[in-house]
This record gives sequence, structure tokens and C-alpha cells, in this order.
Amino acid sequence: MASFTSFVIFAEMRTGSNFLEANLNTLEGVSCHGEAFNPYLIGGEGKQEMFGIDMAGRDADPAGFLRAMRAQTKGMAGFRYFSDHDPRVFDLVMADPACAKIILTRNQLESFISWKIAMESDQWWLANTKHLKTVRPRFDLAEFNARIDQLAQFQRKLVHALQTTGQTAYYIDYEDIRDLDVLNGLARFLGVPARLEALDFRFKKQNPEAISAKVSNPLEMQQGLATLDWFNQSHVPNFEPRRLAAVAQYIASEQADLLFMPIKCGPDTQVKKWLQSYGPLLPAFDRQSLRKWKAAHPGQRSFTVLRHPLARAYTAWCDYAAKEWMPELRPYLKRVHKFHLPPKGKPFETAEEFRAGFLVFLELIKHVLAGRTELRVMPQIASQGALIQGFAQVQSPDLLIREDRLADGLAYLSADLGIEAKPLPLVADKQPYALSDLYGADIEAAAREAYWRDYEGFGFRNWA
Repeated sequence: MASFTSFVIFAEMRTGSNFLEANLNTLEGVSCHGEAFNPYLIGGEGKQEMFGIDMAGRDADPAGFLRAMRAQTKGMAGFRYFSDHDPRVFDLVMADPACAKIILTRNQLESFISWKIAMESDQWWLANTKHLKTVRPRFDLAEFNARIDQLAQFQRKLVHALQTTGQTAYYIDYEDIRDLDVLNGLARFLGVPARLEALDFRFKKQNPEAISAKVSNPLEMQQGLATLDWFNQSHVPNFEPRRLAAVAQYIASEQADLLFMPIKCGPDTQVKKWLQSYGPLLPAFDRQSLRKWKAAHPGQRSFTVLRHPLARAYTAWCDYAAKEWMPELRPYLKRVHKFHLPPKGKPFETAEEFRAGFLVFLELIKHVLAGRTELRVMPQIASQGALIQGFAQVQSPDLLIREDRLADGLAYLSADLGIEAKPLPLVADKQPYALSDLYGADIEAAAREAYWRDYEGFGFRNWA
């Protein structure tokens, strides 16, 4: 078992965290210091200072506050952390394997309604039942959806951090916090010798009624909940790896405040020539030089160009047939797809062979993007959605222009910057066969299977 020196309770409002903290604090050698990193208080209601540090000092140096907490606590120090607390603290505790992680959960509908009751009654905890306030809030489906989406995002972040750091956590449900054996199991997990003899019931359960009795519109709540996808059946896993921003490929002209963020196998040659009509192109960027360029060009605009997925895949196939930019692809096609490319440097003998190769290429892309192969996801075949998400690591483009409206899009950018709209230059087509000569329903269907995320995400219709 791990040797822990501190702990954190990951919870949310209305999950029973006050009750859990109260019982942990009855264990000899354990001290839980409340919501130590709540943005409005330190530890508990009305507190503005702890360990000789006020809120300003805590917020200026959360790591220093953590050190002070642990140094000034006799025994094992811990605190409760909610998803809206200081995000820097999340990183600090997740990077510390000596900090035990306790994850407290509760049925999200019960937690939400309890939160709504507390909001309307302004009663966040109850020690004396004579002071109980009874309200019946209205259930709002949109508000509930937004709340569970926010909490789900945090839970995914938490689980991912545990996985990537090789740590485990002690999971405890709201209904388990009144189980003496479970809480003593938590003490065993923390590695403290003390055990609870009985539970501390200082904090009373405020709303023990059935869920339908707690709201003013139970029928509307039931009807709304019936529309929710509780098991996330509409979700489809995405095994395409996250992309980098590819800043070195960004293109800008010396004379125009425009930044082009090209997508591989798009109309980048044509756009480069258009940018050159304003003046010489700048050397390749890195992140530092890009920041300097942006600072020196206030009002600048960035853009990228979307190409129809089928046309882009065909460009990638033609480019591969000429340059073989992925050496491992030739033996893979031969071994797995039983397709033999012509000898290096030799063209396909017929259009039919070239078309057949393109169909195999589209099938290959489908498997590569689904994570079914050992092959790299090269930028030439990565989905455009994934590449644009990669751009967003530095900065999302201001404008996505469709290739079939490229001239209009560039004219719009020029007008937005108040510069002359240069004509879009013509670029010679170097493809061995026109896509229109090879096109068919089977090719369109194969492209849709390979790039269904781009078809669906960007609303592409059939190529022809």
C-alpha cells in the first residue's frame, strides 16, 4: 500500500462532503481543513485566513499555502476540492503521489435537486432539525444538463490524471459515508492506525424525501429526464491522435496582415501564390516568432481552407503515388490489403488500376483513423477536424473557408483588413487522372466511411 502524507477529497456541493469531513476529523492523526481553496473563502463559511495566510496570499502562492497547511497540521492534513476551485491546486495534488486521492460521488439528479433546494432556502447544512427550511424548487432540464456536462468533464479530467500518473483513488458513494466499516476502510487506505468507534451525526440529512417530492414540477421532470442519453449511446470513440499546432507550416506575407494555416493536401499552393501577390512570404515560424509577428501586426486575421474530404483524399493518393511520403505504406498494402503498387518511380499503367488503388487507399484510411493499424496518422490523411483542433492549441483560425468559395472568402478577408482583393491565381492540375473521370458511388461511399467525422462535422454533401 502507498505511503501517504496528506490527502484530498474530490467532491462537489451536496455530495455529503461535510459529513465525510466531520467523521474524518474524529480520527486521531487526521485533519481535514474544509474547502481550503474555495475562491470565496478559506476552509469554511466566513473564514478569510488560515495558517497565518489570508486569501490574497493563498491565491498568490497556492503551493506555499499547501506547504503551510501540511507543516502546521499535526498528523495527516487534507482538504475538500470541488471542480470550481483553483485549477492550479488540481495540478499540484495530482503530481504528488504521496497525496491520497478520495473521490466522493452521489447520484447526480439527487445532488442537483439538493443544490437547488440549498440555493433557494440558503440552508447549506443542518445541525438542528428544528431549523429545517422546506422549499420545492422547479426542475430545469437545460440547467441540469449543463451541470452534469460540467461535472462529467471534470471527472474525465480526474480519471485521466490518475491514469497517466499511475495512481489509484479511494472511491466512496454518498450512501456509503454512513457505513462505519467503509469509513474505517478509508482510514486503512490512508494508512492511519486509528479507527472510528461510531459515526458523528452532527450534520443531518436535509432532504430525505423521494426525488419527485422535492420539486414543484415532478411530471415535467420525469418527461425531461426520459429524453436524456444516460448511457451516452450516441457517443462514438475517437481513436485519432491529437495533433500538434504545426506552427512551422503557417504562412504569412510581409505586406498583408494575413496568416494562412494550411491543411495538408488542401489548396495550399494556390493560397501561397495568392499571398505572394501581396509581397514576399516570411520565413517559417516557430511559436516565438509567431507571437512576435502577431504583436507587430495588430488587427491580423488567420484562416484555413477546408477541402471536400473525397477531393482531399484523392490529392493525398495522387501525391503518394508520385512521392511515397510514407515508406511503410507500400509493404503494408502488400501484406494486409494484397495490393501491389507499381515499382518505385513507375506510374500505374491504367486508370482502372489507379482507381482500384484509390479505393484500397480509402479503406486503409478508414482503418488508420479508427486506430486499427500500427501505422502513423500522417497529416496528409488525418481528418481536417483533428488538424484544426491542433491549430487551437496555439490559436484557432479566425475563418474557415470552403474551397468551393475560396475566392469569395479571400475577398472577404481582404475587405475586412481594408486591403485590395487580389485575384485568385490559377494552378495547374498535376494529377494523373481527373477525379471526375474516376468518380462513382463506391468511391463516395468509401470516402464517407473513412472521413465520416469531417462529412458530419462540416456538413459536406456528396462530391458530385
